Amino acid sequence: MLSGGKMIMNKSEFLKELSSLLSSLPSDERQEILFDYEEHFSVGKENGKTEDEIIKSLGSPRSIAKQYNASYIVTQAEINPSPSNMTKAIFATLALGFFNLVFVLGPFLGVVGGLIGLFGASIGMTLAGIAVFFQGALGPAMGSLGPYINIPFALEANPGATIFLGLGLTALGLLFSIGNCYLAKFLYIGTVKYLKFNLKLIGR
Repeated sequence: MLSGGKMIMNKSEFLKELSSLLSSLPSDERQEILFDYEEHFSVGKENGKTEDEIIKSLGSPRSIAKQYNASYIVTQAEINPSPSNMTKAIFATLALGFFNLVFVLGPFLGVVGGLIGLFGASIGMTLAGIAVFFQGALGPAMGSLGPYINIPFALEANPGATIFLGLGLTALGLLFSIGNCYLAKFLYIGTVKYLKFNLKLIGR
């Protein structure tokens, strides 16, 4: 329908477009959303509003669908934790507006960068421990490691102490890695909660 050269959408077209844009959602969830918007039209008409006025108050089907699709993707990231689902949730939330580019992408990149640094440190410690262990166990045969790993002369003269130092560093590195895994899990849960809070904030 045209009005002054501008396309005017009616209830049927509004619901049809909304249904199409929500096609990635489960059928029962999509039908529940459409039923809710049917109710919006019914209540609006009872209050004397035209379909055009009701649609203007609801917003465009595209913006409504973005909100619901993002909410569904974030929920899936919560139910089925994985890097892939988290990435989808981040991008779905970013698609909601520039506000999220600052308040979602920035903190997320900071968290990911910090985790990469921590895992890098734990791997480096573990590898250093293994190298020190073999330095003590094999002695001269591992002399080629000299330029890369500086072991105090007192330890070089005591292979047993070097071996124990290597075992200690390796164990510490592995414990560090385990701790990082728990930290990553905690941060994943926290990120999902933050995304859900963000969606509620935008939906107000």
